[in-house]
Amino acid sequence: MLRFFSVVALALSLTAVPTGVFAQTGSAPSASPPISTVIPAPAVAASSYLLLDMASNQVLLAVSADEPREPASLTKLMTAYLAFSALRDKMIGLDQKVSISERAKSAIGSRMFADPRVPVSVDELLHGMIIQSGNDASIALAELIAGDETTFAAMMNAQAQKMGMTKTHFINSTGLPDPQHYSTAADMVKLAAALIRDFPDYYPLYSQKEYRYNNITQKNRNRLLTTDPYVDGVKTGFTDSAGWCLIASAKRGDRRLLSVVLGADSDIARASENQKLLNWGYQAFDVVQLYPAGEPVSKLPVWKGNAPEVAAGFLNDRYLSVPKGQSDKLQIKLVTQEPLTAPIRKGQNVGTVQVQFAGTRMAEFPLVAQEDVAIGSLLRRGWDAMRLWFK
Repeated sequence: MLRFFSVVALALSLTAVPTGVFAQTGSAPSASPPISTVIPAPAVAASSYLLLDMASNQVLLAVSADEPREPASLTKLMTAYLAFSALRDKMIGLDQKVSISERAKSAIGSRMFADPRVPVSVDELLHGMIIQSGNDASIALAELIAGDETTFAAMMNAQAQKMGMTKTHFINSTGLPDPQHYSTAADMVKLAAALIRDFPDYYPLYSQKEYRYNNITQKNRNRLLTTDPYVDGVKTGFTDSAGWCLIASAKRGDRRLLSVVLGADSDIARASENQKLLNWGYQAFDVVQLYPAGEPVSKLPVWKGNAPEVAAGFLNDRYLSVPKGQSDKLQIKLVTQEPLTAPIRKGQNVGTVQVQFAGTRMAEFPLVAQEDVAIGSLLRRGWDAMRLWFK
């Protein structure tokens, strides 16, 4: 459940700083300083793991999340992202028939058992890759989109860089082992979050529990789809060297959490360890809305303009994850540019909102002008110039 808190009720204070000295918070998940919760974090039996609250974009818990590891079939999330992008851009179509190459047919590991003698639709290949984790389907999609898998891997790496996946490198579309094929829990959660956010029409494929193709029915290997009614994705992975991996996503009400577990000891363990993380995230944290997009946080003084002040606020709704029942420990400080001189454009950065929890800095959000302020009259500009001289 998302709870709304007016920023003015959270001890808002105003500070002016010289233009350009404040930092901006990007769109990548942010790891807040550790904060104590009433419910202690679970012990997770895995080499690397992470829990993200998608509402606030905050990492709630992370262990060895920046350590490069083999992603196994979690790789197919990027293959799917590029396939969905190609569908969106009309480069391919769901009903388009694809001939299965000998290379795709002979792929080792999990397969959808596509037959080179029978053309397969893009829609069937997506089901085979996402639900059955078919390596043959992944290679067929890669060859369709890029001509060959090597070129497709270059596209994967380019997209990874756009997403800020700085510790990821792909060699293939499947996740089959290679010393130069690696990622991290922190990078993988960025990819999963982007896929859910950017392709809501295709994401429901990840909740499908089984798929039948070529008279063979295969179950989705994500056990949580059958044991937790709130889980609706996303992807499993396994190789002998990677261990048992799972990225899981659950949505309870309006709130979505993403958990990543890499290197668990078994199929059952990767599910149970993800379940621990998801349950803890919902039980230990509330999500509060600091302020909705489009509503002014404050009115800021403007110099040399045709108006004495400008409304400032957020471009997007801003949320924070805080330990359950402790939202009263939030403190908000508004840091503005000084002097703020016309002309000012709507959407222009004019300051930051700094958030502390129990005295520890927790987050920082850019503050933008919500309206234009044009240059004032010659008299106004002269008067303000004189005032600034003596200020």
